[in-house]
Amino acid sequence: MENLFGGPEPTLLPDRPEAQAAAEAGTDPAKIVRAYPDFSEAWALLAERALQAGDPVAGYAYARAGYHRGLDQLRRSGWRGHGPVPWSHRPNQGFLRALAALARAADEIGETEEHERCRQFLADSDPSAPAALGLS
Repeated sequence: MENLFGGPEPTLLPDRPEAQAAAEAGTDPAKIVRAYPDFSEAWALLAERALQAGDPVAGYAYARAGYHRGLDQLRRSGWRGHGPVPWSHRPNQGFLRALAALARAADEIGETEEHERCRQFLADSDPSAPAALGLS
């Protein structure tokens, strides 16, 4: 489906009320992953926690898991490899956070090309996302 400007319609991931509520309540993200292994936001939380603790290798691994789980969900939601993934849509934020964490972790381990690719993917998904996630 195309919008009036010729580009693809925004992809909006489905709500995950139980998983989102657990994340918002501050539940340990590892516990959330065990209950909802395909919930990108929990993987992003694990990645962010590892990066804050100074462990970019673990952060990279967690972020990559969240990124790939999010890609799977985007594809199931009709995304065809490009087009908007709006930050303003709450269920999209887990994937976008995992992507931002992957960019940061890649930078910290010296994966410059991956850092730039992830940063660009984030900006292409939603131009407001890099600033919202501290990557502007």
